[in-house]
Amino acid sequence: MILDLISFAAKARVLDGAWGTQLQLAGLEAGAAPELWNVENPAAVEAVAAGYVEAGSEVILTNTFGANRFVLARHGAAGRAAELTEAGVALSRRAAGTQAKVFASMGPTGKIVMMEEVPNGEIVAAYEEIARAAEAGGADAIVLETFNELAEIELAVEGVRKGCPLPIVCSMTFDSGPHKTATTMGTQPADLAGMAAAAGAAAVGANCGIGPENYVRIAELLRAATDMPVWIKANAGLPQLAPGGKTFFPMGPQEFARYVPAIISAGANFIGGCCGTTPEHIRMVRAAVDKINS
Repeated sequence: MILDLISFAAKARVLDGAWGTQLQLAGLEAGAAPELWNVENPAAVEAVAAGYVEAGSEVILTNTFGANRFVLARHGAAGRAAELTEAGVALSRRAAGTQAKVFASMGPTGKIVMMEEVPNGEIVAAYEEIARAAEAGGADAIVLETFNELAEIELAVEGVRKGCPLPIVCSMTFDSGPHKTATTMGTQPADLAGMAAAAGAAAVGANCGIGPENYVRIAELLRAATDMPVWIKANAGLPQLAPGGKTFFPMGPQEFARYVPAIISAGANFIGGCCGTTPEHIRMVRAAVDKINS
C-alpha cells in the first residue's frame, strides 16, 4: 500500500539527523563515497539508521544521497547506482522495522541544468533508475533534498515519477539572498511550492542551510504557499573550523531543540536535523515534539 503522506502528517512527525558525520565517526574517510559502504560496510550503515530509530525518529532516510550515476562517476562507480541505492534502502528498512518509515534520500547530480552540461533526458533517466531501485529496496517514499536549482529538482521529480509510484518530498536549501530566503540559484519557497504542486509531489521542504532559526521563516513561507505537508531539516548552525582544520557544527542538542515549537507553529509537519545533528539532537527534538502532540 502506498503511504498517504497527508494522513501520516496529520500530527508532527520526527525525522532523523545527519548521516555523513555519523559515518565519518564510524571511520568513513573524508572525500570517500558513503554509498559504497552500503555493500562494503553495511553494519556501520545500518547502525546509523538504528541509532536514529532508537532516538525516536518516525522517519529515517537512507545512505543514498549521492547514489546517482553522475555523482558516483567521480568514484568510478557510475554503473552501480541501482545496486547501491537498493542496498542502502534495504539497510534502513531493516533498521526501521515497524517503528519508522523509510524515505529514500536522493541529492542533486552536480550538473547545472541552465548550463546544459548534460541533456535533460539523462538527468531524468538517472532519477528514474534509482527510484525503481529505492522501491525495490522497500522505501515508503522518496525525498529529493539539498537542491539549489529549481529546474534540476523538477527533472528529478519527473524521473522519480517515471520510476515508481511512491510519494515525493521536494526539499531545497534556502540560505541566500538579502533575507536568506532563496537558494543559491535564486529559487524562493513559493517557487518550489508551485513547481512541486504542478509536478505531482506530495510535500515540500527545506534542509541544510544556516540553522533552525532561519528555517522558522522558511517554514512560514512554505506554509503560506501551499497546503502540502512541510518538511524541515536544518543544520546545527553554521560550520566552524576547529584548531587543526577540522569542521564542526556549534549548536548542541538542547539549543537546536529549542526551535522545534517555533518551526512547527510556523507550519512544519516533519522536523529533524541535517548537517551536524546527531541521535542526541533527535532525542531532544522527539521530546519537544511529544510535548506539542500531547
